[in-house]
Amino acid sequence: MGSAVGLRGDYDGMALRRLARASKSANQARRLLALAEIYDGASRTAAARIGGVGLQIVRDWVERFNDRGPDGLLDGKAPGRTSLLNDAQRQALAAIVESGPIPAIHGVVRWRLIDLVQWLHDEFAVSLDETTVGRELKKLGYVKLTARPRHHAQNEHALEAFKKGFAAELAKVRAGLPKRTRIEIWFQDGARIGQKNKITRRWALRGTRPSAPHDQRTKSAYIFGAICPEHGKAAGLVLPFCNTETMSLHLAEISQAVAPRAHAVVLMDQAGWHTTDKLEVPANITIIPLPAKCPELNPVENIWQFMRDNWLSNRVFTSHDNIIDHCCEAWNKLVDQPWHIMTIGRRKWANGL
Repeated sequence: MGSAVGLRGDYDGMALRRLARASKSANQARRLLALAEIYDGASRTAAARIGGVGLQIVRDWVERFNDRGPDGLLDGKAPGRTSLLNDAQRQALAAIVESGPIPAIHGVVRWRLIDLVQWLHDEFAVSLDETTVGRELKKLGYVKLTARPRHHAQNEHALEAFKKGFAAELAKVRAGLPKRTRIEIWFQDGARIGQKNKITRRWALRGTRPSAPHDQRTKSAYIFGAICPEHGKAAGLVLPFCNTETMSLHLAEISQAVAPRAHAVVLMDQAGWHTTDKLEVPANITIIPLPAKCPELNPVENIWQFMRDNWLSNRVFTSHDNIIDHCCEAWNKLVDQPWHIMTIGRRKWANGL
């Protein structure tokens, strides 16, 4: 048997006992106390008895402690099996995920794990299961997210130009107001809520397919909603129609929610009842239209998704009055949670000014 490995000289028994008392790891504390005995002149056999291990394990602890100090006595995660993918293959996997499948070639419109398993086998002759591919994707920073819809006729240049030019538009509004008038930025939109709702995801046991109500009838009502993300405020109405008259009612509701001596800049899409000259716009509101076919610019779209997912989906409404009651209840819940309005609604290009 080889000679005993000596302990490093920058610690002593008393220091290791202090570290053992402060440690949150029982295993590390036990190992520190065992090595403290060696520092105090006890034999390796006595240290092994304190640690409840054999002499070889004590030797391993000494080497780990000499190499990395007290941290070397913490339990480490087992290295596990070496990955079958090399760095070049991981980069290729990330590239194919980013570019998405080509339906005519790959036969799918979105990647599933089983499709990526087949692609890796065809491309690199590497056989992995779906769980392993999922782990590789997570290591690369990918998670499964709901896709954001995009209008087929959207002008991406107009979308970016609006963001860059919004500060200038805001300056024009500010120039026509009395000095020191505070500006509140609001976003407005409308949503149709009714019996023909959607089914959202729900927790269920792996391998099962849960059921949820999906009413095929078509009675509905409209929520006119507006949010001010900077202050966590909201103003909404539940109305039977979308037209100029109901939009004027909603603008009046927003006007009442604007702080005294402040002016609201309301961003909304270019629906006909938003752009008509017959629309009654209160004096403390200026409307800035969003570019056509660019719903991504309006965070109220995300508010609708949040409300549907949490309060309005997977249910059957018994009557039109029941629809209105649920719409009012859902909107009031949102108003009572201003932190959600702030986190969902804030946009750097608008609220970062």
